[in-house]
Amino acid sequence: NPHSLLERNEKLFYRVLMEDIEDLMPIVYTPTVGLACTQYGHIFRRPKGLFISILDRGHIRTILDNWPENNVAAVVVTDGERILGLGDLGVFGMGIPVGKLCLYTACAGIRPERCLPVVIDVGTDNETLLKDPFYMGLYQKRDRSQLYDDLIDEFMEAVVDKYGQDTLIQFEDFGNHNAFRLMRKYREKYCTFNDDIQGTAAVALAGLLAAQRAIGKPITEHKVLFCGAGEAALGIANLITMSMVEKGLTQTEARKKIWMFDKYGLLVKVRTQFTERSLALFHFSCVCKVHDTKQTRSVYIFLCVHPGRLFTHDVLKKMGTLNKRPIVFALSNPTNKAECTAEEAYTLTDGRCLFASGSPFDPVTLADGRVFTPGQGNNAYIFPGVALAVILSGVRHISDTVFLEAAKTLADQLTDEELAEGRLYPPLSNIREVSLQMAVKVVQFVYANNMAFRYPEPKDKDKFVRSTVWNINYDSFLPDIYEWKGMNPPPDH
Repeated sequence: NPHSLLERNEKLFYRVLMEDIEDLMPIVYTPTVGLACTQYGHIFRRPKGLFISILDRGHIRTILDNWPENNVAAVVVTDGERILGLGDLGVFGMGIPVGKLCLYTACAGIRPERCLPVVIDVGTDNETLLKDPFYMGLYQKRDRSQLYDDLIDEFMEAVVDKYGQDTLIQFEDFGNHNAFRLMRKYREKYCTFNDDIQGTAAVALAGLLAAQRAIGKPITEHKVLFCGAGEAALGIANLITMSMVEKGLTQTEARKKIWMFDKYGLLVKVRTQFTERSLALFHFSCVCKVHDTKQTRSVYIFLCVHPGRLFTHDVLKKMGTLNKRPIVFALSNPTNKAECTAEEAYTLTDGRCLFASGSPFDPVTLADGRVFTPGQGNNAYIFPGVALAVILSGVRHISDTVFLEAAKTLADQLTDEELAEGRLYPPLSNIREVSLQMAVKVVQFVYANNMAFRYPEPKDKDKFVRSTVWNINYDSFLPDIYEWKGMNPPPDH
């Protein structure tokens, strides 16, 4: 159990993790973290973060005072309503903030004592958990009244009162109806972002920008089809639109290239039929939509929000028929919730597709011997580097343009050799360097655009960022061993 090592020797845990991050990240993060969340109460040993319930209203500042560290720079908070693709897990969702902050340290070198994981307990609508004697939260249905908003307001105020106005607060795995609402409510008041919306958008756009190098067409010439219209899909669509506008399109022109399906069908301004359709009809709609765009011969398909095998063999074959290099992003987590497997995507498109997934898949070998390494469009490429830059530069409000800059930086770090292997992202083994370079670029960006509040502005941004990284190397207790230069060796006896 890696977390037992973390409890015994924190520095050694991160040293081991960083020496084999590619193999160990799936254990400390997705997909294993999803399984850990579903069983959190059954494997619980000791608390790793703060549990704040709706019954604690009026006392949240006091609860924060109980946390042993006073120099917190980053908080990751969830209410457990939409954990990965697993749904409402209530306080069992604590595994997500713990895992995210673990990557803050592993990927970006942010000291672990400066990170605080929090779960907000307002109940759960998961009937299984409400009957589970090992469930650690309130045995009640989710409170969706004004008391919920009052609780979140008090939490935000308590955090900045305790740790400062520039404390980074990352929202994680809130339900759709709360995620967008809270992001809009707080983004101009606090230093905050929603990783499911903005982080996912940045990593997906980075994959697109890398894929356009393989295709040879700019992003402005493609149409984008989303299966799903929740947090991830809408966040990605927004950032793609911003990227297209940056490349010269008007916002109206860019939005005309975005098509979105949810469980009721195509999103339009007015829909008169709201009966949930069968999955088969949903599949058919996707295939028909691809067929409708045949004249462009360039369609991206994102599957972001409907976990399960939504991307059928028919859809994949149709993509392969209509596109020379189809682009398929199956982004749902964990691995068993992905919309299709890497093997299905490569096999059914004769190895021509550019594939990325939210959770890891093994390399795929086709019948002709070609080997493809699937890209993992994991938010871990984005949020640690962005968080480090925000903390170091004293940003008070995080604009979407910060995530646009992060996406471009990530795409630029993919080499031509890695692209030829089928990758759309740099190898996870390089994620520490990827995160640091991203932090440097974002620091440069926020100072250039007057978003930073920490002065004096560092002249050498690269040196500034790298000087703050937590050192996980062990000091040597051996004395220096050296020779006296110019001394003749002793005569032989």
